[in-house]
This record gives sequence, structure tokens and C-alpha cells, in this order.
Amino acid sequence: MNDLRLRLSGVAKRFTLHHQDALELAVFDSVDLEVAGGECVVLDGASGLGKSTLLKMIYGNYRASAGRITVLPPEGGEVELTEVAPRELVRLRRDTIGYVSQFLRVIPRVAALDVVAEPLAEDAGDDPAALERAREEARRWLTRLRIPERLWNLPPATFSGGEQQRINIARSLIKPKPLLLLDEPTASLDAANATTVIELIREATARGTATVGIFHDAEVGAAVATRHVHVGDFRSTP
Repeated sequence: MNDLRLRLSGVAKRFTLHHQDALELAVFDSVDLEVAGGECVVLDGASGLGKSTLLKMIYGNYRASAGRITVLPPEGGEVELTEVAPRELVRLRRDTIGYVSQFLRVIPRVAALDVVAEPLAEDAGDDPAALERAREEARRWLTRLRIPERLWNLPPATFSGGEQQRINIARSLIKPKPLLLLDEPTASLDAANATTVIELIREATARGTATVGIFHDAEVGAAVATRHVHVGDFRSTP
């Protein structure tokens, strides 16, 4: 596959339930999946099949019980997530792997504008001009995602669920990354904002981003998918 960005080979996941006499719960037996730049792979399947678990394994929140999860940055080389050191994982998340979760996790009392600008501000360092460019780009994203200007200098913790999710999306997408993980990004959005997010995902795909996503709304998933994968095909047999 050309321009490969992600490869999962024989990946298994088991959880140990320590409060139930160390009972082992098998989620996946063997996941084999490759995703190239310019693809949007939508994970299908009923709730409880492990779609979010799979995304968290790719992001490094959960460690695979077996197999290999390999990220291939565009600059070359390979990074094996099942072996990566914590510092390298932080660097990957900063520069290579974007992740839109279902929840916004930010420092309290930080203004929405600064929350969105942060990924670009980190790269700007102490350069005042670069910092202002980061904030200007954040203003553009807030406008596009219909966050009223009167809210820009307020902390997102005070916002509605839909507003928080739009902040989450803006913060996660403002800095283009080669690999993008989406966990129900439109779940709390109205139709107009969901349409905007569809446009943003399509733009990322057109840029060459490799995307893996979960969508509660089948119509949204169909609108962005270049390929569908049913997670049930990876699931352990009871």
C-alpha cells in the first residue's frame, strides 16, 4: 500500500478483571489493518464491540496484549507503539497522531481561544509573531465552528456540551497531522455543525491524512468514509 501511515499486525487485547478473581476478558484476537494517507477508514459495529478500545490502543492509551502497532511518519522510518518510550509517545502525539475524543480535557480557567491555539503555540516558542499567528488561526477555527466571539475569552468548562466538543475538534485539527483518530466527533453536534465537521474531515483526507474514525451517525460515517471495516471481524469468539 502506498504512503502507509498505520499498520496493525496480529494485535490482541485482553483486560484482566482483578475484582473478579483476575478473570481475563478477551476483546480482540488478531487485528490486521493498514491505513494509508488519503484514506478515511470508518470502524463499524454495535456498541460494546471494542471500537473505542481499538482507537485508544493506536493512540497509546491502552497497551496491546500481543501483536504490533506501527506508525509510519511521512518523514520516514517506523515507530512501534507497543515498545515506544513515554517521551517518544508524547512527541508522536504532538507531531504525528491527532485524536478527537468524546470529551474535552483542558486546564481549567484557560480561555477557549488559548485552548485552541495551544498546539500551534507550542511550536511557536517565544516568537511573538508566531504566537499571534497561532491565535489568529485559532480565531478562524472558532469562527468556522460557530463559537460566538463573546465566548472566546472564557474557559470551555462553562460551555454547553456541543460547544465543548467544537472546541475539542478545533484544538485537535488546527495543527495538521499525518494520522487522525476520531471517536464520535459529531455525537453532540447539531446538523449544521456536523456538516462542518464532515467538511473538515474531507479536507484532511484530501491533504493526505490517514484517518480512522467511529461515528454514531451512520450518515456521517458514510459521508467521510473511503473504506469501512467491521470491528466484529476482529472480536474474540466467546
